[in-house]
Amino acid sequence: MKNGRVKDIVIVGGGTSGWMTAAGMIKLLPKGDYNITLIESDQIGTVGVGEATIPPMRNFNQVLGINEADFMRKTGATFKLGIEFHNWQRKGEHYFHPFGTYGRSLDSIPFHQYWLRAKSEGHATPWTDYSLCSLMARSKKFVQGSADTKSVLSTVGYAYHLDAGLYAKFLREFSEPKGVKRVEGKVIDVKLRSSNGHIESVQLESSEIIKGDFFIDCSGFRGLLIEEALKTGYEDWSHFLPCDRALAVPTESVGKTRPYTMSIAHNAGWQWRIPLQHRTGNGHVYCSKFTSEDEATNTLLNNLEGKPLADPRPLQFTTGRRKKFWNKNCVAIGLAAGFMEPLESTSIHLIQESIAQLLNLFPGDEFNQSEIDQFNETATRDYELIRDFLILHYHVNERDEPFWQQCKDMEIPASLQQRIAVFKNRGRLFIEDENLFKMDSWLAVMLGQGITPSNYDPLINRVDSNKATLFLNDTHQAFVRSTLKMPVHDEFVSRYCKASFN
Repeated sequence: MKNGRVKDIVIVGGGTSGWMTAAGMIKLLPKGDYNITLIESDQIGTVGVGEATIPPMRNFNQVLGINEADFMRKTGATFKLGIEFHNWQRKGEHYFHPFGTYGRSLDSIPFHQYWLRAKSEGHATPWTDYSLCSLMARSKKFVQGSADTKSVLSTVGYAYHLDAGLYAKFLREFSEPKGVKRVEGKVIDVKLRSSNGHIESVQLESSEIIKGDFFIDCSGFRGLLIEEALKTGYEDWSHFLPCDRALAVPTESVGKTRPYTMSIAHNAGWQWRIPLQHRTGNGHVYCSKFTSEDEATNTLLNNLEGKPLADPRPLQFTTGRRKKFWNKNCVAIGLAAGFMEPLESTSIHLIQESIAQLLNLFPGDEFNQSEIDQFNETATRDYELIRDFLILHYHVNERDEPFWQQCKDMEIPASLQQRIAVFKNRGRLFIEDENLFKMDSWLAVMLGQGITPSNYDPLINRVDSNKATLFLNDTHQAFVRSTLKMPVHDEFVSRYCKASFN
C-alpha cells in the first residue's frame, strides 16, 4: 500500500483567506508532518471590506479553540443577529433576515404554516413577531442563546461584525507560534513542471525561489496561481448579478450599536452599514451600466451616519467563480476562487467551507483526480446555491428604476424559478441539506420581498384553529417577555468583550 504525501505547502497571499487557511491547516493537520509557508507582502493591500459574517464562523473559531471574548476584543467585533433590508421590495419598505429560527415546533408542521393560516383568517400579527432575533434586534438587545431546546433562547442565532484586517492579524498571531512560516515578499514568477504542468515553485521579487508540493492561491481577484499561471478560466455570473463596482469607507460610530447589518437598496445597487466597536463599515455596491462612480460616491456619502474616516475606496469585480477551484496541485480559496457580493455576508463562510472540504480531501502526492473532481463539484454546488439566494433579493422587487426593472425581467436559474413557484402556491419549501441557507432564511427573504403564498398546507387543518391561534400568541408573548429581560447589546459587549484597543 502506497501512502505518499505532500510535505511542503505554500500559501500565496495573506489577508483573511490566507491566514484562515494557515490557521486551519496548522491546527488540524497532523503535527510535524507538513511544512506550511505563507507568502505575503505588506505592500499589497487586502480588500478588507468583508466585515460581516454568518453563524457558521463560530464553528470555525471553536474548532481552532479560539476564545470568543478574546477574539472579539482583538478584532473590535460586535454581535450580529441578522440583516435588515431597506427599500428592496419597494422604497419605504423594510424587512429583517434573522439568524435564529422562527417560532417553535408543534405537531411536526413547519411553523410558518400556522402563520399562513392565521393570516388567511385575518388574525395574524406581522411575521417578524415570531422571531426572537428580530425582536432583540429591534430593541438593540443581546444574549448568546441557549442549547436547551425547551428554552425560547434556543431560537437565537448570531454571528459577528469584525475588522477583517485585525482578524487576519489575530490568526497570524495564532498560527506562527504553532509553526506556520511567514515570508515577506511579492511573487513575480511561477514555474510549472514540464512533465505534468503542476506548479513547482514561485519566485519572489527578492529573487528567492520557494518550492512546494501543494499550493494554495489566496492572492485575491488576481488569481496569481489558479488563473495567471494555470489558465483555469472563470464563469461569469454578471447576467444574474449585474453589480460590478463597490465603494468602501469607514466612519465614526454614532449612537447605540445596532446588533445587525443594514442593507439599503438605492437606484442602481445597495449600501451596507456594519457597526464595529471602534467604527462603522460602509459601502455601496452598484452597477456601472446604470450609474457613474461620481453618482455612486455621492449616494454613499449622502447616506452616512457618521463622519468619514477616509476617502471612499473603489473596487471592481465580476461576480462568478473559477471553472475549477482545484486545478492540478493548486487550490484557490477566497477571492481567488470567485466573488459573491457581500449581500448575505458569505465571503468568509466560503473561505471556511473551502478549508473544511480541502481538509476532508487532503491529497497525497498522487493528487488523485477523482478526489479533485469531488472537491470541485462540492464547491460549485456551494457557490450556485448561494448565487440563487442572492438572485432572489434582486429579482423579486416592485421598483421602477431601470436597474431594478432589468433584475425583475431577467431570466433566472431554473432551480430558483422552481423554488419560487412551489412556495407561491402553498408556502412549501424544500431545502437541500447542503444548502447554506435553511428554511428560515428563505422564508425571511421570500416573505420580506413580498411573495405571499396563495394557500397554506392542508395538513395544518388537522390542528384546531383556536389552538393554533393560541399557540402563535403564546409564542410571540414568550419572545417579548424574554427580550424585556435582556441587556442592551452595548452593555453586554462592554462587560464581555470590550475592544482592547479602545
